[in-house]
Formats: sequence, C-alpha cells, structure tokens
Amino acid sequence: MERRRFLAAGTALAAASATSAAATKYRVGTSDVLRLQQRFTEIIASDHRHGGRLGIERKATALAGEALALQSTGSASQRVRAYVYGCAAAFRSSAMWAAIDGRRYDGAMVHMREAQALAELAADPAIKFRIWSHAGTLYRHMGRPEEAIAANDVARSLSITRRDPLFASLGLARQAAIHGIARNLKAARRSFDQAQDAMNRADPAADRPVWMTSFYDQAELNSLALTGYLALGDYETAEAHAHRCLAALRPHMRRSKAIATTRLACAQLGQGDVEAAASTAMSVPADAAAHHPRVAGMLHTFNSRINTAAPNSSTARMWNQHADTMWKEPV
Repeated sequence: MERRRFLAAGTALAAASATSAAATKYRVGTSDVLRLQQRFTEIIASDHRHGGRLGIERKATALAGEALALQSTGSASQRVRAYVYGCAAAFRSSAMWAAIDGRRYDGAMVHMREAQALAELAADPAIKFRIWSHAGTLYRHMGRPEEAIAANDVARSLSITRRDPLFASLGLARQAAIHGIARNLKAARRSFDQAQDAMNRADPAADRPVWMTSFYDQAELNSLALTGYLALGDYETAEAHAHRCLAALRPHMRRSKAIATTRLACAQLGQGDVEAAASTAMSVPADAAAHHPRVAGMLHTFNSRINTAAPNSSTARMWNQHADTMWKEPV
C-alpha cells in the first residue's frame, strides 16, 4: 500500500514538474520581432554603404537562421509567427541581393528559393514583392530578359502594387530597365513614363517597410532609367538621368553613388567625350572601384573602351596610370 502511494506521489510530482516547465516555456513576442527588425535595418545600412560583400550575404543568412531558430524556442501567437517568418524571408532576400550585387548568381538562386518559401509562410505581400522584384533583377544581370520580365511580372501582380503606387512605380521602373537589355526602346520609354507617373501619385507619408523607404525615391528611378538607356545605347539620355540621379541621391547611398558615377562615365565615353569620361571614372571612390564587383567590372570595360577610343592619348595615359594604382594597391 505504502509503495503504491509513493509511486502515485512520484507520478503526480513528475506531472506537476512537466506542467510547470511547460508553463515557463519561452513565449516569443513582439519584442523578439522588433529585435530582428532592428538587425534587418543594420543589414540594409551595410548594404547601402558597401553592397555586394560576401560578409553581408553571410550575416543576412545567419540572421535568417536565427529567426527560424526562434520559432522552435517557444510558443507564439499565429500573428507573431507570421512576423518571424517575414523577418527570416527579409534576411534571406538581403542575402540574395548581396549575392546579386556581388555577381555570385548561383548563391543568389539558392537564397531566392529559400526566401520565396519563407515569404509564403509569412503571407506578407511586401516581402513577396521584394523577393520577386529581386528575382527579376537577378535574371536581368544574368542576361536573361524573358525570365526577368516573368519574375518582375509576378511582383507587379501582387495586391500591394494596387494599394500603393510607390510599389507600382518600382515594379515599372525595373521592368523598363529589363526592356533596356532586351533592346526594346519603345517599351522602355513607356514603362519609365508609367513609373514616373506612379511615383508622382504615391503618398510620401504612407507607412512602408524600411527596405523600401531607405532606397526607392526619385534618385533610384533615375538610376534605373540610366541603366536602361545605357543598355539601349542612348547615351545622351542616359547621361541626363545620371546627373539627375547623382543630384538627388541621399548621403547614405554610397554604393549607389559609385554605380551611378561609373555608368555616367560610360555614357560620356559612349558620346565620345573622352576627357569628361576619364575625369568622371577617376572620381569613383577607390574602395568601390577595387572591391565592388559590379563597379570593378564596369570600370574594366570602361578601361578597354577608352584605350580603344583614344589610344596613346594623354587622357588615356592619365586614366591608365590611375587605374594601375587603383587596382594594384590595397585599399
């Protein structure tokens, strides 16, 4: 009898302990979401300063894993779980963008697939838009305009583009840049005009995600126009958009400034203005010129073209001396 009582008491104690442990299990809440969102803001800031760095890609990937690990840490409401999945998707989309910017396209494809799956779990149209819009940019950089258009069309079909003209504007501006590499001048002009019209209708005070408010504005629209018209060989129009972009860029957009400056040099060279082109190219910050894959790639192309356009000229010699120093010395 005593033994049965002892066993029963032991069982009750174990059950009580389990209940107590369950009761004290960690509860994932909005403070965790806010912490993840702050880390995301830091990733965005690093991207605007440097862009394309493998370190940014790895950090964003690790933070996506941290967000997912949080899901198994404890209980959470359905709303909070959706927010956490949204944070994980946002981190993966930043890893994807860093890989695109760094021309690591195989890695970008992996991040894209992971980000798309997480965005579905989050059911967040804004992050879905970012991922599919980035997918269009990925295919554009890979020289695959048909797939770029298809991916960007998915982004543009989302409900958020109907609710907020700024999202519609970004989708149209990126569509126009894709038309540029497809050599479709008429479609590019039409899309840029529509993108500008949508931007003009957008409410500047509307509540939007940090990744959107930190980069998409009139300067970025002109940057995409610069990209499209440069690809089309309309160098005069490209140069005009380059100047507008550089005049409107916010101070924190260091990577964007380096890219736009490099494209301006290419547009000037395309018009035969060798001296202005060399001067512009030499103004690109050395760190970006040496270490940012897109900037470095464009400047290597510029190097070949200026030496073809003005071989043995004093301007070409000046540029070559600058380039040799820039690419050979550590920054």
